[in-house]
Amino acid sequence: MTARSSVTLRGDAPRFGVEEEYLLLDSETGLPRDGADELIAELPGLRAEHEFFHSQLETATPVCGTAAEAFDSLREFRSAASAAAARHGLVLAGTGLPPIGATEPGRVTDNPRYGRIQTEMREMVKRYYSTGTHVHIEVPSRDAGVDVFPRIARWSPVLVALTANSPIWLGADSGYASWRYLQLQQWSSSGYPPRFEDAAEYERIVEGLVRTGALFDKALVNWSIRLSEKFPTIELRTADAQLASDDAVAFALILRALVHHALAEGEAGEQSPAIQPDLLRGAHWVAARNGLGSELADPENGESRAAFELVDELVERIAPSLEATGDLAHVERFVAARRADGGPAAMQSRAWREGGIAAVLELYRQGSLAAA
Repeated sequence: MTARSSVTLRGDAPRFGVEEEYLLLDSETGLPRDGADELIAELPGLRAEHEFFHSQLETATPVCGTAAEAFDSLREFRSAASAAAARHGLVLAGTGLPPIGATEPGRVTDNPRYGRIQTEMREMVKRYYSTGTHVHIEVPSRDAGVDVFPRIARWSPVLVALTANSPIWLGADSGYASWRYLQLQQWSSSGYPPRFEDAAEYERIVEGLVRTGALFDKALVNWSIRLSEKFPTIELRTADAQLASDDAVAFALILRALVHHALAEGEAGEQSPAIQPDLLRGAHWVAARNGLGSELADPENGESRAAFELVDELVERIAPSLEATGDLAHVERFVAARRADGGPAAMQSRAWREGGIAAVLELYRQGSLAAA
C-alpha cells in the first residue's frame, strides 16, 4: 500500500475551477431536445453558456480558492437551471450521454468554431452528445504543468472509475460504466498524454498535430489531461457529467490535492514515475468498463486490485493536502457515498433495469434537486 505522501507541501493548495456540462432531455420522452437558448435567456448572471449542441448547456465556477466557493456556485446554478428546464418541459440531466435518442444528429450551436469542428470531424460529431465535468487546476508554469502529468498518471484510471456516469446508450445498458470514455478515444489526440521533457516539447507535439491536420487548432487537444490554452492551468477532461454538483466538486478537490502533491514533488526534485503506456491505457479501459463495481487495474505494476482498495490508497496519499485545506471530510463523505451506492453509473443501471427511461429521468431530477 502507498503511504501518505512524505513530501513537504509548499504554499497553499492551488486554486481551481469546475466546468459542468448538462444534457437537456424531454421530460416525457427522455429524448435530447433543444432548449439552450431559452434557458440561457432565463439565467442571466449565472454563467450559463452554449455547448456544441442546442440540447446541451454549460456553466463554470469562478476561480475558486475554497471548496465552499465551488459548492455554492454549482448549487446555485443547478437549482435555477433545473427549475427553468422544468418550466420548458425539460430535464437538466447530469449524465455523460443521453440514454436514448442519440441516433438523431444534434443541432450544432451557431458558432464559427463549432461549425469548423463539424466540417473537419465529419460524421464523428454528428451525434456527439458527450457531456463532461472538466476540472482546471492552477499551476505556476507550463513546465510545472507537464511535469504533473506523469506524477498523477497512476491515479487517472481511478479518477475515471470514480466519475463514470454513462452506462446507458441507444436504449440499452452498454455494459460499461463510462461508455462516453470509449467514445472519447475516437479523437486524433486521446487517452493519457505521453511524457514530455518540458512545455516546449509539449508545444512542438501539439503544433505538429496542427500542421498535419490532425487538429485544426491547439485548443482541440483532447488528451485526458492537457495544458489550457486560455488559463494558467492544467485541465482534466475524462470525468463524465455528474448526477449531483456536490460530487463534481468533491472530485475536483481530489484532483487538486493530487496536483498539490505532484507540484511539491517536482519542486523537491523527486523523480517522476515511468508507467508503461499500454498498461496505463489498459487500466483506463478497465476503469471505463468496471467503474467501482469490481476490480481496477493498477498501471504501476499491472496488477488487478479491488476498486476501493485503490480509492482508499489514493485518499490516504493525498490526505495531507486535504487536511491542510479542510477538505478531507468532504472527500471522505464522497467516497463513503460511492461505497454505498456503487457510483453514479451503477445508480443509472439500476434505475434503467427497474423503471426504464422514466426512472432514469427521475434520477436526473433528484440529482438536480440535491442542489436546491
